[in-house]
Formats: sequence, C-alpha cells, structure tokens
Amino acid sequence: MSGTVTAVSSNGVYSFTKPNRDSITLLAGLGVEGDVHAGVTVKHRSRVAQDPTQPNLRQVHLIHEELFAEVGAEGFRVVPGDLGENITTSGIDLLGLPVGTLLRIGDEAVLEVTGLRNPCRQIDRFQDGLLKRVVGRDEAGRLVLKAGIMSVVREGGAVRPGDTIRVELPSEPHRRLARV
Repeated sequence: MSGTVTAVSSNGVYSFTKPNRDSITLLAGLGVEGDVHAGVTVKHRSRVAQDPTQPNLRQVHLIHEELFAEVGAEGFRVVPGDLGENITTSGIDLLGLPVGTLLRIGDEAVLEVTGLRNPCRQIDRFQDGLLKRVVGRDEAGRLVLKAGIMSVVREGGAVRPGDTIRVELPSEPHRRLARV
C-alpha cells in the first residue's frame, strides 16, 4: 500500500491553521522542526493542562486529502493546512491503519502511527458546522473521527509534496486506532 504527500505545513506559534511549506524536516523523537507541537512531551494546550509530563504521541498530524473533497461536497471549503495538519496525504486510508503502522516517507523519514486526532470545537470556529462532518457514527453506532491521525517520528528527514508514502503494517493482531 502506498500514497503520496500532497502538502506539508508547520507553524512555530499556536494557531488553528498551519501555512503550507515547500518542505518540512522531521526530527526523530520530536516532530516537525520549528513546529509548536514538536517535543518529547505533550504540547497541545489541553494535554499540557492535564499533565505536562505525558509523552507526546501527537508529534505529527496527517490528514487525507480525500476528506477535503468529502466535506467540499457538503459546501465546506477546506485546503491543506486548514485543519492544522503537518502532512496532507492522498491515496492511503489513514483512518483504517492500525496502531503501530510505519509510514516511510520519501528517502529517509519514518513515522509511527499512534492514534486518531480528537477533533475539537475549534473546527466549528474555523467553519461553522464542519465539526459534525468530521465526527460521526458508523452503522454499528461506533464513534468515527475523520480529522486525521497522529504519529511520532521514528526516523527524521525532509518531507516534500510529491514524496511517496509506503505503508508498513505491524505484526498481527492489529489494534484499531483510538483517540490520542
């Protein structure tokens, strides 16, 4: 299974959206160089308030570009970086990956998938009603979170639009993604 990086984004200050870049550099064990969420321990404000010593399982945020088309069909305009992701992908069912999946990006970088992004009210502040489009229920009544996945950097390197993403599944049994 493989896909493509369609955009990369980072921001050195807290903001909901992140500007697109020509490239980002992933740093092993930390995240995106210069990004406000990079670090060994949690950087998301709500998590820091709970316990600032928690490990940072949210170093790099990925969203599938296909989500933008899905919400676009319902009247929302979302482009790469708008939902705060660092890497926008195409061609990979990110939400269907199990915990521990390795994403080999370009020539050097390796991410390990840790879980799902927990969408928050800021999504509705960005565009009213969008939160309901990225959170829902499946046929069995289970919560479905569509706002991307989170990962940690196992091997650093540069990541650019157009880079190939190769998916390496972990050994079975696979664990479903949950909020991190």
